[in-house]
This record gives sequence, C-alpha cells and structure tokens, in this order.
Amino acid sequence: MAVVVFESNFEDVVLKSKVPVIVDFWAEWCGPCRLIGPIIEEIGQELEGKVVAAKIDVDSSPRIPAKYGIRNIPTVLFFKNGEMVDKQVGAVPKSVIMNKLEPLL
Repeated sequence: MAVVVFESNFEDVVLKSKVPVIVDFWAEWCGPCRLIGPIIEEIGQELEGKVVAAKIDVDSSPRIPAKYGIRNIPTVLFFKNGEMVDKQVGAVPKSVIMNKLEPLL
C-alpha cells in the first residue's frame, strides 16, 4: 500500500526513512498517472518493510515537486538515506521501476 504524502509529512515519511522510498508524483487529471498508480501500490505491498511506496498529489502539495524540479507527471523519484538517487519520468512498466529500485535494497 502506498503512503499518501503531503508537504507536512514529506520529511518524516521520505527523507527520514530507514529504507528506500519511491515517490509517485501524480495528479487526479493525469491519464498516464492512472497507469503508474497501481504499480506503485503493488510494489508497496510486495516489498512491505523493505521499501516505502509513497504518492504525492502535485496539485495539493506544489512545493515538493517544485523543490525537485518535477515538470512532467507521472514522475517517480527514488530516495535512499534521505537523498534522491534516481528518477523515472512517464508511465513505464513495473519492470522498469523494479530495475531502478533493486540496487537500492
């Protein structure tokens, strides 16, 4: 299951996490975001305890996407030890996200 992240809890959920975090930047009106959303949820369930899967709505929390230079959605950022270490822009298959995530585990 993906954790819903807002500006108020981004630091605690993402930057202070002891495990790698994938953050899905999305919006309700974004068609391709609907393709990535279930993949992020699935990864969160499959790797529970090893990875935090998070989702942040760019419309309700605009400061975080601006801080990380998010210009297109969906974008998935990969964090480890509080640092952004990788990025995936656009709707991609689960295998692409897993290939980027595996070296972080």
